[in-house]
Amino acid sequence: MSALPRPGGAAGKTRVCPHCKSVVLESLSVCPNCRHHLRFGVEAARRQEEAIRALAIEGQVAHPQGEEPCEYSIVVTVCDSKGQQIARKLVAVGSLQGGERCSVALEVEVLPPAVRERDEPPPLAVVPERPEAPVAATGRRLPDGTILQPPGLGPRR
Repeated sequence: MSALPRPGGAAGKTRVCPHCKSVVLESLSVCPNCRHHLRFGVEAARRQEEAIRALAIEGQVAHPQGEEPCEYSIVVTVCDSKGQQIARKLVAVGSLQGGERCSVALEVEVLPPAVRERDEPPPLAVVPERPEAPVAATGRRLPDGTILQPPGLGPRR
């Protein structure tokens, strides 16, 4: 399942989980499929903990008693706000014998907006540059701006 590209940001970017090879959101710290850790960071973990459970559906499919085995397919379809199909995935197939049940749970989590990374913060204090001092004809300037004078050419007292 993949998300539509969105203008102006990293929201919706995906990557492949190195553990289970599922396509997951790049911003997640834990894979929703295999539940392995994808990144170790306070901000990523905090954001995923604040996820809102937007949809949760649970149900059971039961085979009618005393009949021949029946088959089932579980399909998930995702559409955007215009009704355009974004993804359709066959999740599982199987069969039920008389008296058997199969339970299905669907969850949709919505993550809070990511905190945008700002440019470098302004410095706490601005230190003015040292004004250029003229180098005396006989002196020598060090990289830190200090001028060395030969003995006897220092200031007179």
